[in-house]
Amino acid sequence: MINFAQLFITSNMAKSKKKTSTKSNKKFKLPLWAKITAGAAIVIVAIAAIFAAPYLTTKAQKDATLYITQGTSNNVVADSLQSITTKEFAAKVMKLVNMSHGDLSTRQGAFNIKEGESALSVANHLRRGAPDEVKLPIVNIRTKEDLAKRIAKRLMMTKEELLKTLNDKDLCAKYGKTPDNITGIFLPDTYQFLWDIKPEKLVEHMAKFSDRFWNDERKQKAQKLGLTPDEVVTLASIVEGETSKADEKGKVARLYLNRLKKNIKLQADPTVKFALQNFALRRITFEDCSVKSPWNTYYVEGLPPGPICIPAKESIDAVLNAPEHNYIYMCAKEDFSGYHNFATTLAEHEAFAAKYHQALREKGIRR
Repeated sequence: MINFAQLFITSNMAKSKKKTSTKSNKKFKLPLWAKITAGAAIVIVAIAAIFAAPYLTTKAQKDATLYITQGTSNNVVADSLQSITTKEFAAKVMKLVNMSHGDLSTRQGAFNIKEGESALSVANHLRRGAPDEVKLPIVNIRTKEDLAKRIAKRLMMTKEELLKTLNDKDLCAKYGKTPDNITGIFLPDTYQFLWDIKPEKLVEHMAKFSDRFWNDERKQKAQKLGLTPDEVVTLASIVEGETSKADEKGKVARLYLNRLKKNIKLQADPTVKFALQNFALRRITFEDCSVKSPWNTYYVEGLPPGPICIPAKESIDAVLNAPEHNYIYMCAKEDFSGYHNFATTLAEHEAFAAKYHQALREKGIRR
């Protein structure tokens, strides 16, 4: 017997599958407006790529830094950029800046250019990127004038502006310093600052770096020696002036600590050189030692009013960790090795001094 119900269901399912199959075989067609829009977009992207290609492929040949002061015209910036890169690279960068109506006279700061960086990237940085920080290395500096001169070469401030700030008694007092010892906050290291930082702000930042260095452990060691952190820095500067030998700094430091404890004048030759502002002297005379200066430790008792150089952190730690001994005299070794002979008695010291002076005479060194 035929099941008409089953036949009806089977027939309808077949029709349904046929319709579905027919629909799935039909291709989807984009409307005309969508085709036109997509085509236009492709053309625009292609044109943009063709236009951008020279600015993406023209790259800086080396690292450089461009400095811009507020009020500098685009033409002057173009000349400066060309002087530190190439004519082609500078032209590409400035063309992009000018096309976008970029006014660089409102910009100020240092802008780093990296080797391999594209003209497009540099143009964008100049137009709206944040200025970069510049490196400020502080090392091997003797006087406040040397410090100001070195910093003025790296930052926008002048030597005179920084010296005026460092000699401001009220500003120095704000950080517990004086114009004589303010340089003690400039610990040797490589720092990073915005190129147009103001002198007052620079001092503020350096004071913060100094405070971090003078942690509780170092302060406690200084107190145990009977010195303030400023006095430790001053003594470290004398130690550094006496020896460049890292393995001898602690020994030299303890010698001066012994003299301070016994109320004996330090009689440190580097302080004489500083008082005379003659750092080329190789032989200190009695006349030199008699110069009346608060920096001359042959003339005054105790420490000078401030450091005679900016000592390395290692020299400061050499003072704080100076090994115990009883020496109170020292003299440069006659072999000119840079090391010293140490003595506990004046007789021993004079014998060492005689050898050294004889060596000086043999080499014809008078000053």
